[in-house]
Amino acid sequence: MIFITGPLYSGKRTFAAALPGSRLADVQDLAPAAEDLAALADRLCREYDILIATEVGGGVVPMEPEQRAAREAAGRLACLLAARADCVVQMFCGIPTILKGEMPLC
Repeated sequence: MIFITGPLYSGKRTFAAALPGSRLADVQDLAPAAEDLAALADRLCREYDILIATEVGGGVVPMEPEQRAAREAAGRLACLLAARADCVVQMFCGIPTILKGEMPLC
């Protein structure tokens, strides 16, 4: 599984579109409702070849407890997915940086 992460509008989807396999974007949005983040991460890794998450931990900390908890859950899910991934790519300004593993040959 390839896990692609980075800031909003950093080129994650464009980069992923060139890769073969099934993909799911915005996985961070699934985290707040998940009762078991590890089980969610396992299921996503089984069902998809490419997972895309927007980094939500930077910037101003939300005032609302629910928003802070959602952001915490999204970050924890990203950590779980990165640990399970064969390859982790961070996108910034449309430039991919391999953080873990190697990109498979297409």
